Amino acid sequence: MTDTLHPPRAGAPADAQPTSAAGGAKKLTRSIGVVGGTLLTLSCVTPASSLFVIVPDLFADLGTATGLTIAVGAVLCIAVAFCYSELGTLIPSAGGEYAMVGTLAGRLTGWVVFVLSLIVVMIVPPIIALGTADYLAPVVHLSTPLAGAAVMLLATLAGLLDLRANAWITGIFLVLEVIAAAVVAVLGFAHSERGASALLHGVTAGSGGTSQTVAISTMVTGLAIALFVTQGFSTAVYLSEELENPRRNVARTVLWTLAISTAVILVPVAAITVGAPDLEALAKGDIAGMVTAWSSSAVGTFISLCIALAIINAGIVMVIQNSRVLFASARDRAWPEPVNRAFSTIGRFGSPWVATLAVGVPGAVLCFVPVEALSGITGVAVTGMYLLVAIAALFSRRSRHRHIPAWRMPLWPAVPVLLIVVLAYVLWQQTSQDLLVTGGIVAVAALYWALYLRPRQQTHWVITVPEDERV
Repeated sequence: MTDTLHPPRAGAPADAQPTSAAGGAKKLTRSIGVVGGTLLTLSCVTPASSLFVIVPDLFADLGTATGLTIAVGAVLCIAVAFCYSELGTLIPSAGGEYAMVGTLAGRLTGWVVFVLSLIVVMIVPPIIALGTADYLAPVVHLSTPLAGAAVMLLATLAGLLDLRANAWITGIFLVLEVIAAAVVAVLGFAHSERGASALLHGVTAGSGGTSQTVAISTMVTGLAIALFVTQGFSTAVYLSEELENPRRNVARTVLWTLAISTAVILVPVAAITVGAPDLEALAKGDIAGMVTAWSSSAVGTFISLCIALAIINAGIVMVIQNSRVLFASARDRAWPEPVNRAFSTIGRFGSPWVATLAVGVPGAVLCFVPVEALSGITGVAVTGMYLLVAIAALFSRRSRHRHIPAWRMPLWPAVPVLLIVVLAYVLWQQTSQDLLVTGGIVAVAALYWALYLRPRQQTHWVITVPEDERV
């Protein structure tokens, strides 16, 4: 088990008070409840963004089996959500996964989880932002890199505001996302070309206009991406230092977000599957084009603009989430001291402004770099991160953690054990290239741990777990 830092209790002697990277255990302001947290977390899942940007790639590989694969992934995510809910209420820290895993399973394991989360949070926003230009095309033609960079910079500016303001901004965008998804669902079901039984039979377009059956192994490989489709529900644990009454509200936010996002994504996927004119059109994944064919160019334009707003919404919330991770890592002294001081600086609006800039500006630059085949790497990182969270859940009820008031998952330890087995198998089915690239990044991070962090373990990477006087 790793050492952790806790803010000093009232009456504690001065020499007993721990310090952080910036001279004290800094805390974020608790300013949002379940509704605000759910809006922000749903916006990070960005159901419309996942539906219109990530799901089309699944249609290309899985055809009519896309909905079934996402449904299986959602069932797995229930077990993942149980683990996140218990660990997130047990250890409410802006560090999210790494704080939970590092506290329960050791510092090195926490460091590996931190690196896996960085892979996800640093790569995904610019990839999604690059889709903006395509969906703005009915109104204005923009360069793809410039549009993506503009979205990242806009998200960065929004991320500098206080969290309550961002909850309302992202909430408004989220309503438009849900409306767009609902329109797609209604039109798809109204123009059904095949029965509901097609959802249970994996068929995709083959060569020469023929159809071919989707192999089970292909569906298992696609599970890594399917897990990523609803991955954002974990954002609730990053917001745990800013949620009121985190012992109760973290679990509620995680579970509500997973349920709503799964419905918002799965229903339109089913509608698109049965409403696509043919398997070739389904494999192309041109959802906006199908909407135009089902209705009119005006409706197609409306959906395209809603998708563009969904992408902007995703950028805002991802920048918020990622900056909290960097803030927490600096507070836990993961970097050289000048970097720690910078990343742990909190601005006038209560946000970690240097960490926010450190996330958003590089994201804008990455929009000018050709980014290919990163969905697979991201899927591997997400699956590996979930696997380590499930392992940490096995340690959540030992020694002193057993008596800490927290939300407790049902069917423990069967849930995390089953999740570990399934996720390990999903990882085993991924491509060697994705595994090697992700493993290489983790290996470099482990080297940093061995050469820099481990020799300084008394002062560096000491995970801070803020306490709440209401707990």
